[in-house]
Amino acid sequence: MVKLVVDSIEIEVAPGTSVLQACELAGKEIPRFCYHDKLSVAGNCRMCLVELEKSPKPIASCAFPVGEGMIVRTDTPMVRQARRGVMEFLLINHPLDCPICDQGGECDLQDQSFAYGMDHSRYSENKRAVTDKYLGPLVKTIMTRCIQCTRCIRFATEIAGVSELGATGRGESMEIGTYVERALTSELSGNLIDICPVGALTSAPYAFVARSWELAKTDSIDVLEALGTPIRIDTRGPEVLRILPRADDDLNEEWMADKGRFSFDGLKRRRLDRPWVRRDGKLVAATWQDAFGAIAARLRGVDGARIGAVAGDLCDAESMVALKDLLAALGSQNLDCRQDGARLDASRRDFYVFNAGVAGIEEADALLIIGSNPRHESPVLNARIRKRYLAGRFPIGVVGPGAALTYPASFLGDAPSVLTSLHDGSHDFATMLQEAAKPMILLGQGAVARADGAAVLAAAWRLADAVGALKPDWHGFNMLHTAAARVGALDLGFVPGSDGLDLDRMMGGGVDVLWLLGADEFDTGRIGADTFVVYQGHHGDRGAARADVILPGAAYTEKDGTYVNTEGRVQRAWRATFAPGEAREDWRIVRAFSDVIGQTLPYDDIGAVRARLEHVNPVFARVGLKRFGAGDRGGPQGDPAALSADPFVAAIGDYYQTNPISRASLTMAECSRTYAAPRALAAE
Repeated sequence: MVKLVVDSIEIEVAPGTSVLQACELAGKEIPRFCYHDKLSVAGNCRMCLVELEKSPKPIASCAFPVGEGMIVRTDTPMVRQARRGVMEFLLINHPLDCPICDQGGECDLQDQSFAYGMDHSRYSENKRAVTDKYLGPLVKTIMTRCIQCTRCIRFATEIAGVSELGATGRGESMEIGTYVERALTSELSGNLIDICPVGALTSAPYAFVARSWELAKTDSIDVLEALGTPIRIDTRGPEVLRILPRADDDLNEEWMADKGRFSFDGLKRRRLDRPWVRRDGKLVAATWQDAFGAIAARLRGVDGARIGAVAGDLCDAESMVALKDLLAALGSQNLDCRQDGARLDASRRDFYVFNAGVAGIEEADALLIIGSNPRHESPVLNARIRKRYLAGRFPIGVVGPGAALTYPASFLGDAPSVLTSLHDGSHDFATMLQEAAKPMILLGQGAVARADGAAVLAAAWRLADAVGALKPDWHGFNMLHTAAARVGALDLGFVPGSDGLDLDRMMGGGVDVLWLLGADEFDTGRIGADTFVVYQGHHGDRGAARADVILPGAAYTEKDGTYVNTEGRVQRAWRATFAPGEAREDWRIVRAFSDVIGQTLPYDDIGAVRARLEHVNPVFARVGLKRFGAGDRGGPQGDPAALSADPFVAAIGDYYQTNPISRASLTMAECSRTYAAPRALAAE
C-alpha cells in the first residue's frame, strides 16, 4: 500500500492508483470531462488539475500515479486558477445552447462552468462551427458543442468493440465522427449519450421532449432481455419518456442495451386497453363481466386434462404463479413457458442458470460458446466478455453459427458433433479448456431449442465436467437465456407435470382451452382450429390475433413485479405509470377470474402473492441471490450421444424485433430497417 496526504488527510491506496482516485477515496470531488472509471485514461481535458507539493505546476490527476509520501492539495489558488483557465478555453467555441439543449440540467460542462466559469469571455473571434455527424437513428449529434474529450471514441473502441468512431484533423480542425458516414453498428450505442459530458451526443427519440426536472423517476428492471439490467424509468404524467441504466458492478456495470433503452415508445402503440370477445368470428369490445363469463361458459364441463396454459417471455413471477394455481384448481398439469421449444431440465436450478454470474466472466480463463450469439442475445453481457478478452490470455471458442462478435474467437464448427470431439480431447481447443483453471461453458437457447436439445444440454454439461468447470468454488456451466420470464417460470415449475402436455403437444387440438399469458413468440397457426384461446397481455400481437377472448394486462412499466434474470438473481420492478384504459395487473386478472368460477385463489394483495412465491420456491425470498458453486455433478436428463447432425442456428433473427413492445416501437422498426444491410453483409 502507498501512503499519501490529500488536503491534510492521510490515506493508503493500492500501488498504481491514480491521484484522482486517491483524492476521491479521501472524499474530495475532482472535476473531470475526459476521465471515466470504465474507460482508458486519455488525460486531454486537464480539468482535473491538482497541486502536488514540490511540483512547479499543477498535474493532471487522472493520469498521474500515486507515490509514497505525496502531498496533494485539491483546492488552492493555483488549482482554482488553473481550472478556470481550462474552463475558459473549453467555452471559447462552445455555443450558448443551454436553453434548448437536451443535456440541460444534467450537463457536466454546465455544472462545472458554474464553479469555474467567468461571467465574460476574452475571446472575440468567431466561434468554430462543426457539421453534425450521422450516427444512426438513436444518437443525435450537435458536434459544435463537442469538447473533444474522446469518451465516445474510447467507449466505442474499448467497450462496444466497434472501431467506427475516431478523430480526424488536428488542432482547431479536429472533428470527431465516423470515418465513413454510416450508422454505428453497435447494440450499445445509447451509452454514448450517457458518457458524453456535454450536449454533443443526445438521444434522438428524446430530442426536445422534456426537461430532466419535469420527470418522475422510478427504479425498475429491463425485461426485454434476460440479463435484468437495472434501469430508471423517467415519466411525465401517464407517459414513459426515457429509460436510463442504473449502475451495478456485478451485473451491467453502468451500461444498457439499445433495445431496452429506446423501445419504450412501443408502450403506447398497439395497446390492449379493454376486454374483447369473439362473436360470430369477429372480436368485439366487451366488459370484464362479459369476458369472464365467456371463458367460464367455455370451461364448464371441460376436463382439466384438456386445459392448457403458456407463459410468455415478459411475464412477472406473480402472474405466472397465479395462473399455475388457477390451472391446478382446474385439474390441469398442461403448463409450459418454453415458447421456443427449448429442452430445458427444470429438475435442478444449476441446469438452467448462468451459474458463474456475469461478474464471474472476469474470473474465467477460457470460454466456449455453444449455439449462442451473445452480441444479440445479451449485448451487455457480451461487453463483459470483451472486457475479459482485453485483460489478456483468454481463449474463446465458438460452436454454432458464425457471427460478428466484438472480440476475436475461434470458430470450431456449427455441428453438435464438435462437443463430442472436445469431450474426447481430439479437438485442438480441448487442450485450452483442460489447461484453464476456471473454464467457462456458455450454452445459448439456440442450442437447446431443437429436437435434440436435451442431448445438447447433457453433452455440454458432460463437457463442463470433463474440463474441470464443475467445482465447489467454481461453477463454469452457464445458460444464457433470451427471455426475462424463463428462469422465474422454471423456478416456479411452470412446465408440464408428470401427466401434463408441453407446448408442442398442446398444439393441433391437444387441448380444448388454451390460456396464453403474454405468449406471442410461437406460431399461433399451430393452435387447433377448435381450441378456445384466452389471450392475456398488453399488446395486440400474434397471440391476441388468434384469441377468442382478450384480457388486457399491464406492461412491465405499469406494475410491481418480480423477475429472475439469467444468473438466477431475483429482482424487483416497480410501477412507473398506470396501465391504459381498463387494463389491469395480470395476477389481479387471474385472481378475479378464479372468483367467478368458484375457485378463489388465496391471496388478495401482492404481499400475499409474494408469500405464495416463496412457498413454491424459497429462492424468491432471497432477492439478489446470484451465484453458487457446483455441488452435485450429476448431469441433466438427456443422452449426450443422441446428437443430431443438424447445425446450430441463431436464436435471434432480428435483434430489434424480439417481443411485442419492440415490434410496436417505431424507433425499433427504424433500427431494423437501418441495420438490415449490415446484418446481411455480416451473414455473407
